[in-house]
Amino acid sequence: MRIEKLRLLKLQIVLFLAIGLIAPAFAQDKEEEKIEAAINVLNGFSEMQENIPAQLLAISKGIIIVPRMINAGLMIGGKHGKGIAMVKKSNGEWSDPVFITITGGSIGAQIGVQAVDLVLIFKNSKTLTDIGNGSFTLGGDLSVAAGPMGRSSSANTDYKLEAEVYSYSRSKGLFAGITLNGAALGIDSKANNAFYSNFSDAKTVFTRSNVPSKTVAELKETLDDLN
Repeated sequence: MRIEKLRLLKLQIVLFLAIGLIAPAFAQDKEEEKIEAAINVLNGFSEMQENIPAQLLAISKGIIIVPRMINAGLMIGGKHGKGIAMVKKSNGEWSDPVFITITGGSIGAQIGVQAVDLVLIFKNSKTLTDIGNGSFTLGGDLSVAAGPMGRSSSANTDYKLEAEVYSYSRSKGLFAGITLNGAALGIDSKANNAFYSNFSDAKTVFTRSNVPSKTVAELKETLDDLN
């Protein structure tokens, strides 16, 4: 009986250690899938007739991509999604991604549930660099507007581009209007800790991180191709 108990204890220890080793790998795979989803969102936008203007992307300093954000409402509406944020470094290269959340609500005549692919273009990188210091509210702390559309950069030379953030949303392969006022952006600590073994804050990832990930490299290449 005692031998059987010892065998069982050894088996439990082995299983515990195995789970401890496998769980971080599964967690990181989950975040890799989020990055792949972000790549698919960008490719989906690029295939549309009315695209995010190259002119706007060229002057952008940051971007947030949220695949399949849930936008639901029955008089009182709500939004929730998880995505990634990146900033453009001084040398023109895109940073590694920081995982973020977007959450918000609204009141008005609305009903139904909609899954929306969301892209936010930032004219200033400081907002995203400092995002770890607290959440930011779109339409409150940051002015947000529906972005101009058109493949040709010359098509938008007269656009004032006065907002701090420009939003693009797509539902079922078509551009979709969506109100983001009141939606809060915050850090997804769980996702960042799963993806980065030594995650400390968003600013460090944006400025100094260089994670050896093929998926991240593909994401950066996709963004470069859109310019």
